[in-house]
Amino acid sequence: MFEHGGDTDSAARLPRSRLYDYVDLARPDQPEATGAERPEGATSPDPAAPSADAADAISRRRREFAVLLGEFRRTAVLVPLGDGPGLDGERGLLTADLNGVRFILAFSDEQALARYAVARGEAAREWAYQTVLGARLLDVAVPAAGVPCGVALDCADGEDGMVFPPVRGIVPDRAAVDIDAETGDGA
Repeated sequence: MFEHGGDTDSAARLPRSRLYDYVDLARPDQPEATGAERPEGATSPDPAAPSADAADAISRRRREFAVLLGEFRRTAVLVPLGDGPGLDGERGLLTADLNGVRFILAFSDEQALARYAVARGEAAREWAYQTVLGARLLDVAVPAAGVPCGVALDCADGEDGMVFPPVRGIVPDRAAVDIDAETGDGA
């Protein structure tokens, strides 16, 4: 059990989040041409179909994210311990809930954890933590949460932080919110 509770049986009873809808929302940086700029007689392009430039940009961003994900999976990160019980009866991992999704808080180094402590106004207290391989967080801890769960890395660092949401390709399929639990198909 994690700091905020949850078990593996409760996952089947909870409604699945539609978080995956945000994964493919990338749109081209340039506005689409207006009707006055289109040649006469040309039809409007399908608004659901991305332009070639947009498709290239989306593909590039996905490759960049895949590199970051691979690096995270191979890296040992610091995970503070929360006050609640963990799966093994000891202290659980520190988590935060946001819009129905639980995130395990992880930090790339002690300085990143210190920035988080300062941001919370808790710099004076001692922060117990475990060093955990990123892959173990995504492959073991996330499914064990029993609720939609991802990992937030260096969450006090603004745009320099990273979020690994509970979607296929990041977490195991059984913990991904964009896969139908009954059919196993992508939603």
